Amino acid sequence: MLVVHATFPIATEHHERATELIRELAENSRGEEGIIDYRVATDVDDENLFRFFEQYEDEEAFGAHAESDHFERFEAELPELLAGEPEVTRFEVESATDVEL
Repeated sequence: MLVVHATFPIATEHHERATELIRELAENSRGEEGIIDYRVATDVDDENLFRFFEQYEDEEAFGAHAESDHFERFEAELPELLAGEPEVTRFEVESATDVEL
């Protein structure tokens, strides 16, 4: 399984457009084969910082996502929306278990 955590700082004046694009990206991505989970949230301390949490079954699913029309639309507009450098971290996970709280 691959897990990706990404943060995108969005310029205040582009918040509405970014939210539209991100919502579309997340909704379409959840329907892709090989995606286990795809969630986006705003940071509790900064509503213009979007945090992505993505889980893929394998490298093939990750690659297919990167070539999808909805991802390419997001990627094309993203540079104009940013207020700083995005951070993206990829994790390769051998196993995962639920944690009881």
